[in-house]
Amino acid sequence: MSKISIVTPTYNEGENIEKLCAGIKLEMEKLNIDYEHIVIDNSSTDKTIEILKEICSKDKKVKVIINTKNFGHIKSPFHGILQSSGDACILMASDFQDPLDLIPTYIKKWQSGSKIVLGKKISSAENTLIFSLRKFFYKFLNKISETKLTENTTGSGIFDKSVINQLKKINDPYPYLRGLINELSEDISIVEFNQPRRLLGKTKNNIFTLYDIGMLGIIKHSRAPLRLVTFLGFVLSFFSLLTAFIYFIYKLIFWNSFDVGVAPIVIGIFGFASIQILLLGIIGEYVGILLIHLRNLPLVIEKERINF
Repeated sequence: MSKISIVTPTYNEGENIEKLCAGIKLEMEKLNIDYEHIVIDNSSTDKTIEILKEICSKDKKVKVIINTKNFGHIKSPFHGILQSSGDACILMASDFQDPLDLIPTYIKKWQSGSKIVLGKKISSAENTLIFSLRKFFYKFLNKISETKLTENTTGSGIFDKSVINQLKKINDPYPYLRGLINELSEDISIVEFNQPRRLLGKTKNNIFTLYDIGMLGIIKHSRAPLRLVTFLGFVLSFFSLLTAFIYFIYKLIFWNSFDVGVAPIVIGIFGFASIQILLLGIIGEYVGILLIHLRNLPLVIEKERINF
């Protein structure tokens, strides 16, 4: 008989976690399938851990990993997936923005032979501007990426054990799961859904976390920004020399009447300086990822395990 692992990362989800565990239990009991529910917590500072320990004492199918600190929204879910022992693993958000009724749909697709099934949101109750920016980002990323990524995914989906075993072989201390999944296979089944608002509490996403995910997707799957830096370097060098040559010729022809002044020089300095800062920032993002890889730190450091 098949066993399904369900992984839900948490951080300060005290208002949602009890409903989440109860909802997952109800869905799996309806399906009559053996399962384990792995909650990986990023050292919550509210009552999440306290509630989880109480749930674990009553339900041995709920397993908890408590990290020593908040390792973020990139590394912690990936580590949770790698700890799964089922024949397939489902990744779900803990704020109900991945609806629980996706679970039977994921499992049905997997039972039909799909090794990878991803949830794709076709609409969202979140901020309209944010949703539009996400759609634009994925289209832009696919234009420059060397790997075609599934657009508008949340990371939620079901992954066969064979896929999990492949992920375990990848030594990446800062993995971009959505990209890795597309690198492993192009044979991906899609489940479309309308994304609701989070049930309770405040979102942990902000402009910095969204920027982090966005830049990670670009850096991990495209060399286009680096090539752009090189190309702009050639173009700007050409125009700099051309401008200098034109000014020089004008000065020779109109020696007494042509006054260059300081304005063009100041504008040029600030213009080129701003472009250099931008290009250095792009290079810095790649260097930063290389540094993370060179340090080769673990994905997370666990403080405690319950019911394993």
